[in-house]
Amino acid sequence: MKLADVLRKECIVANARFGDKAEVIREVARLAKQCSVLENVSEQEILVGLQARETLGSTGVGKAVAIPHCRLKSVTEFVVGLITVPSGVDFDSIDAGKVKLIVFIIAPEVESNRHVRLLSVISQMLLTPKVPEKILSEQTPGGVYETCVRDRDADISDREGLAKSLIHVFVQSEDVFRDILQILTGIESSSLVVVGAENASVYLSKLPLFASFWTDEPSNFGRIIIAVVDKKLSNETVRRIESVAGDLGKVAGVMVTVQDITYSAGSLGT
Repeated sequence: MKLADVLRKECIVANARFGDKAEVIREVARLAKQCSVLENVSEQEILVGLQARETLGSTGVGKAVAIPHCRLKSVTEFVVGLITVPSGVDFDSIDAGKVKLIVFIIAPEVESNRHVRLLSVISQMLLTPKVPEKILSEQTPGGVYETCVRDRDADISDREGLAKSLIHVFVQSEDVFRDILQILTGIESSSLVVVGAENASVYLSKLPLFASFWTDEPSNFGRIIIAVVDKKLSNETVRRIESVAGDLGKVAGVMVTVQDITYSAGSLGT
């Protein structure tokens, strides 16, 4: 399954205007219902699903982007749509900014792993420099569609039987950690886990010999992301990590190691 397979042309609107978030959610439900894939799903059921998801926390993810989504028992295929709102609309976003790009997903309830991966692929697309601006500049649904799917041919499905690499990402910045985790979730990984870790400075600062090096309490944030990815995607994975963390040869607080795997079997749920 590729993004082009699930982004429905009939569910794309360019240059829309909305008064508030509630109006946006109603329009998303109406627009999704236009897709033939959802002919046996009522607009009201879609609306209720979207509203229920928003009660868990706003899907306004910041940087002028919102990704409203829901999983429904009666849905059998993914439906993705997109609405551009150049003038912006309040959406209770995490950064309190107005939303200009709305990408929605109506998903089957039983496809949670692919749903998570699809969310990450979409997020990665919208993190790509100049892509959001290009999408917003398009004046027609066809133009929006072509910009979204161009060069985005990564398969969202899990794949097996290929040579694998084991990637460890050591992160000491909470903000960068979130971005890197989001990127890794979008890579075709058969396994992805996060391990809590404490920085050595937390312990060293308590030793008399080293105490003078820290006048303030040292940062205690530390995480290790462990991912198994197709070996041929190793370089691309590192490139994507550097797109948010910076040049790994120069930045502090992020370290990446890559190892070939001699043998692997099984998989982990997201």
